[in-house]
Amino acid sequence: MKFLFIVQGEGRGHFTQAITLEEMLLKNGHEVVEVLVGKSSSRSLPGFFNRNIKAPVKRFISPNFLPSAQNKRVHLGRSVAYNLLHLPAYLKSMQYIKQRIDESGADVVINFYELLTGLTYTFLRPRIPYVCIGHQYLFLHKDFEFPRKSPFSLMMLRFFTRLTSIGCSKRLALSFSKMDDDMHLNIKVVPPLLRREIFSLQPKQGDYIHGYMVNAGYADHVLSYHFNHPEQPLHFFWDKPDAPEEMQVTENLSFHALNDVKFLEYMSGCRAYATTAGFESVCEAMYLGKPVLMVPAHIEQDCNAYDAARAGAGIMADSFELDRLVEFSEDYIPNRSFVYWVNSCERLLIEELEKSTDHRLTLAIPAFFN
Repeated sequence: MKFLFIVQGEGRGHFTQAITLEEMLLKNGHEVVEVLVGKSSSRSLPGFFNRNIKAPVKRFISPNFLPSAQNKRVHLGRSVAYNLLHLPAYLKSMQYIKQRIDESGADVVINFYELLTGLTYTFLRPRIPYVCIGHQYLFLHKDFEFPRKSPFSLMMLRFFTRLTSIGCSKRLALSFSKMDDDMHLNIKVVPPLLRREIFSLQPKQGDYIHGYMVNAGYADHVLSYHFNHPEQPLHFFWDKPDAPEEMQVTENLSFHALNDVKFLEYMSGCRAYATTAGFESVCEAMYLGKPVLMVPAHIEQDCNAYDAARAGAGIMADSFELDRLVEFSEDYIPNRSFVYWVNSCERLLIEELEKSTDHRLTLAIPAFFN
């Protein structure tokens, strides 16, 4: 079978999922003919994606979320205003997506949570079936348990998630743990898609705290902790533009530019891990048996963190309260059943994708309301 990927370009998670799934498909005799990536002015394609993806990559302008003035949590008002101003560009992108789907020769399109994919299928109606993959589709599951957050924010999150998947034949929801499928919305619950490199690592118990910040504004929290606890080694990765490969603040504090190999090396040897609650890196920490402090940067990550804490990954906080993480790590017991769940990913995913052409493409508008 031939597949075309459409990948949302915000954060690293969708990129690592796309790389991993391409490797699985190639290993099982399938082909990825093309990868379309939604881009924004605030993000560039990470080097690890360019190095590892095999299929030709093409880019299009896509909606994105803007951080607050403090460069921490997402600012909803600024994001809406920005994306409304760029609406003509997004309409052109939808035409481009439709063209690439029609000309690619693909049997199935796989959407990694890109909003314009759902809108393209709603208004332009490509005839090739598409499947959605992402942990976000668990938010539509009838049995998913949400944190106590703003009902309006949760409603908008679910609404956005539905928009990304209007008319899809199947939603593959990546989950921290096993759940029953939700057949009403064609949701199949599957294990996380982790990079193959994670399976060759030999985790060790180091003395340093490893971390990742999607928004560089959280660096102030890390600096504050460091000056109160200068004896604790800290290695944090960030997406700060124009930052050097390594910025050593003191002997025990370094900020690193995001590098996939280096990131996993530090993960495997750390004492504990602190993050802005992205799904993939929390899963990587769980697989390696590392306790996690999760500091959500937006409502989606609020849900990730709550779900991950329930699955035994670690603890939640409003800021990088690393003293709490150190205390928590002393008695942490890893969830080893998670390892077996992850190891079943390839078999379950390939089975579902090979069946995807058996599903007729549903009509876009009625599917939204199911």
